[in-house]
Amino acid sequence: MDVTRRGFLTATLGAAAQAGLRGSTNQYFQVHPFIEANPKAVFIRRTRVAGRLDFAGMRREGLSLGRSIFQPSVSSGIPLSHRVVLKPNVLSVTRHGNQVNWGTDADFYDGLLTSLHETGLRRFYYVEANYRSSRWSTKYDEVHERLGVDVLDPQRRAAHYHREYGMNFATPDDAVVYGRVPHYPPIHERDTWMINIAKWRSHGMCLTQACKNAQGMTVWPFQRFCPGWAMVTGVPDHMKPFICKDVVERVNRYFESHRRMNYSRYESTAELSPIRQEIWAHKTCDHLSTLKFGLHMIEAIYAKNEDPADPVREFLPNMVMFAKDPFRLDLVGLWLGGHEPGNVHFYRIAKERGLSDTFNPWDVPVYEWDETGPVARKLTDFPRTMFKTYYLQKEGEPLYHLVNEPFDYQRYRL
Repeated sequence: MDVTRRGFLTATLGAAAQAGLRGSTNQYFQVHPFIEANPKAVFIRRTRVAGRLDFAGMRREGLSLGRSIFQPSVSSGIPLSHRVVLKPNVLSVTRHGNQVNWGTDADFYDGLLTSLHETGLRRFYYVEANYRSSRWSTKYDEVHERLGVDVLDPQRRAAHYHREYGMNFATPDDAVVYGRVPHYPPIHERDTWMINIAKWRSHGMCLTQACKNAQGMTVWPFQRFCPGWAMVTGVPDHMKPFICKDVVERVNRYFESHRRMNYSRYESTAELSPIRQEIWAHKTCDHLSTLKFGLHMIEAIYAKNEDPADPVREFLPNMVMFAKDPFRLDLVGLWLGGHEPGNVHFYRIAKERGLSDTFNPWDVPVYEWDETGPVARKLTDFPRTMFKTYYLQKEGEPLYHLVNEPFDYQRYRL
């Protein structure tokens, strides 16, 4: 589907004309109809922020983007009585004795959340298994306090699992590792709408984006997807009933099949080894098969360069990516981050398991979300930022590297 600029402006200006309805007479809110009508597309908004410390600019961009995406409605959409579940990526690092946020920017998050509040929504829930250890300052707390967000305590005791107290369980499709997955309420309850607001950054699973960011919605310590067998066959006793009985056989069968298919870098001796990548991929597939989000977003306005040997300390890509489909969103993010998605095997595994219909970024329609409307673009119309990663290091390769070896998408269609 496509729209004319006139059609987009009509819809946008119509929403602006309803500004007086925000928080008063409207009964619903909706994600922009063009986004809903194009669930396989990825949208990219260029931003104009001076740098990481441009707090006003970050909030301005979040508010402007949110107002263009989230629209009040008097007749249809998502009822304002719905509970909105928020999942940003909260990450802190210590620099010169101070904690600095390198996750989803708190001021951008403030602006985005304010735009949702303006539609009339009032029931917000923040869920994050790592919140206590990851909160980097009081800024998130201040935003949540001001906008009335219910911050859920992530900790659960072993006894809670036996009684399934304070958690909602879901059964994955064709589960491989997690036979049942616990999530924080109100996830899986009626009248709930969820938004995933990831950060664009390097990780041992290549890049942290929409699919990985969602894992923090699982109840602690289920969110530990990366440690390999230690958090599968070696889980605490209270987690064992929720692990698939045939997990070792299933994982090993997949793993050997992928080795025979010549999955690149599966000979790596990296600490986050090929088998740990395989386990992480299946946990993530199990998990995502149980969730339905209203929108996924990757805040890519600024980012930290994880490579300590690189003289460039920080990046300023100045953009936000968003989509209905987290897999397709991540494919675009991977390519724009300097990597070749066919070499990052989680996305091939997701297609194998029927959760995604492609792992080829060139299959994804891309639109620029600018001030005059969604404009169809090519992926190559946007600049790439070279996010080096420690994903499956090859012999003789630097610890931080690009996963950018050529990939033949025509040959490997699964």
